[in-house]
Amino acid sequence: MIRIAVHGGAGAFSRTTVPRERWDRYQAGLVAALRAGYAQLTAGGSALDAVEQAVAALEDDPLFNAGRGAVFTHDGANELDACIMDGATMGAGAVAGVRHVRNPVSLARRVMEHSPHVFLAGEGAEEFALEQGVALVPRSWFHTAPRYQQLLKSRSGAATEANQLDYFGTVGAVALDGHGNLAAATSTGGMTNKRWGRIGDTPIVGAGTYASNAGCAVSATGHGEYLLRATVAREISARMEHLGETPAQAARSVIHDRVAPMGGEGGVIVLSRAGDCAFEFNTEGMFRGVMDDTGRCEAAVFRD
Repeated sequence: MIRIAVHGGAGAFSRTTVPRERWDRYQAGLVAALRAGYAQLTAGGSALDAVEQAVAALEDDPLFNAGRGAVFTHDGANELDACIMDGATMGAGAVAGVRHVRNPVSLARRVMEHSPHVFLAGEGAEEFALEQGVALVPRSWFHTAPRYQQLLKSRSGAATEANQLDYFGTVGAVALDGHGNLAAATSTGGMTNKRWGRIGDTPIVGAGTYASNAGCAVSATGHGEYLLRATVAREISARMEHLGETPAQAARSVIHDRVAPMGGEGGVIVLSRAGDCAFEFNTEGMFRGVMDDTGRCEAAVFRD
């Protein structure tokens, strides 16, 4: 079996605040990412290849809060975080606070495969990118008018429910390849109007991203301050490893019994080596999709 699942963020948005045609555009972006990742799997590529390509496709889509569609910091910049993890080797790579890297997920993979470290940040991460021959882009690449308007509204205190769609717009992917190996990747622009170099759960191994063939692959999205404290991704995998829970059981327990009582909102996508996939969230909606060798290719936003 081969399978890939993606998400494009969870938040306090609803059908009544955003036009249907916008939902359709988001779903089209999710399907494009699924197809990009799935093409790697059908060509014999690894789960790692699949999640990198799927997340890179979402990073290039300005609809999502990652890469080109990243939200703005309080100072009017775009600071990007990403993480990738290989379930077969437990190898991981992450970057945070980069401002000129078109596809942070690909730089995170280079950190994993071509450096002695797991996590690089800021100018050091970009210096490493240059040494690796990764082309940097000007900050204008990430400047989109809708995101800048969100910053202005947030600065003025006029945040709306619709803005929450972008506030929680992290992207991610989990995959199972033909060799039975898992991988996960997550990428984000963080929170609109964030300050002081804030970093959330996305690039933290075990919080926003985790993969282990002994457990599962997980990518999380939501309010990072809560997902960090709950070590969401590792907790889900540990429940599967040590309690024998299914992806659905473990995800439900962590999101609803650990994150929600703290006041946190968000969701996860989870995939096991058996191919069982779970999408769990405690918000009204989460952009998500799945594609596999049964011919299924589906994308959804709300619970129904």
